[in-house]
Amino acid sequence: MKVSKEQVRENRMRIVETASELFRERGYDGVGVAELMSAAGLTHGGFYKHFGSKADLMAEAMSCGFTRSAESTAGVNREKFVEYYLSRQHRDDMGKGCVMSALGTDTARQCESIKATFAAGIERQLAVLGNENNGEGGTRAELIDTIAHLVGALVLSRACPDDSALADEILDVCRTRLLSQDALKD
Repeated sequence: MKVSKEQVRENRMRIVETASELFRERGYDGVGVAELMSAAGLTHGGFYKHFGSKADLMAEAMSCGFTRSAESTAGVNREKFVEYYLSRQHRDDMGKGCVMSALGTDTARQCESIKATFAAGIERQLAVLGNENNGEGGTRAELIDTIAHLVGALVLSRACPDDSALADEILDVCRTRLLSQDALKD
């Protein structure tokens, strides 16, 4: 049975969105193609009709994740962004959370094309954050500093046992410090 072009596009998008979430939850090497296709409700054999390799899917899934992050960040001021980013809710929902904190260390071990896609995602997030607060989101250096602190804090918190006091303390301390820096600027 022939599949329509529209159905092919929908299937591909379902694979990309499923991969984006699973890669963030388990890392690139924590998800096999067969499992991924099954989670997307498709057969393993159809994978190579959509992608030349798992690396091709990884890059597209990462880009999809960055796009979703940029969409959810647009229109949110820095204070609300920091509060959500360093929340228990965001920490515990890795599959739907930030690509940078979920896949940064995995990406460092990947090929240059995947690293380039990751870098493009960081640039997109910097642009979105820089455009908030009536275009006064901060200098590029300030935005990079903020993102580095946010990502680092979330990575450290996630690396601790879920119910540890240290995991929450890392989030609380970093959130308080970042927000107090904002208050000093006002």
